[in-house]
Amino acid sequence: MPREVRERQMLDAAVAAFARHGYQAASMDDIAEAAGVSKPLVYLYLKSKEDLFTACVRREIGALVAAVRQGTRERGVSADQQLWNGLTAFFAHTAARPDGVAVLHRARTQGEPIAREVAAMRVEVLTLVTELLAQAAQDAGCDGALAEREVSGLAHALVGAAESLAEWANTQKAQRADAAPSAKETAATLMNFCWAGLENLTKGARWVPAPR
Repeated sequence: MPREVRERQMLDAAVAAFARHGYQAASMDDIAEAAGVSKPLVYLYLKSKEDLFTACVRREIGALVAAVRQGTRERGVSADQQLWNGLTAFFAHTAARPDGVAVLHRARTQGEPIAREVAAMRVEVLTLVTELLAQAAQDAGCDGALAEREVSGLAHALVGAAESLAEWANTQKAQRADAAPSAKETAATLMNFCWAGLENLTKGARWVPAPR
């Protein structure tokens, strides 16, 4: 069997184990057995448990970013359509790879340098979302101050909400598959939450607290 195929099997087994048990509790014996290889072969290919976990995180980061970028690649469409495409691609990917989502979530607490790589992924996605929201504000005729002052905050809120919604949707699916929302339904929930607020901002209709 080609090395790349066998290594993919190892990573698939490791992602499932790390997602289910966490880094510390995941067993290299169980990973090797699930991959259909010997434990020495896992160490030969991936050197250590830490290196195996790092390889899993990097693979899932690459796959997630590629899915989002692919979703927003269509040109000649409005910024909101691009954002919709990107969110739909994001939720389709996270629904198809729930173990990968769980591994990335666990990786945030693993310390350097793993947490730094996950943070860099979020920055890349945040930059893309910020650009789309800024373009939407510009298309709506907003002044530059709004884009600079508020769009960045909206982008952070949207990305954080997307991560939380992905975990929620996967939990729903795990509990009852036929009741889980589709990727488009989840994306529509977030678009309604975000886009309605952005539209009000572009029209100058900001929420303010009542005087006390």
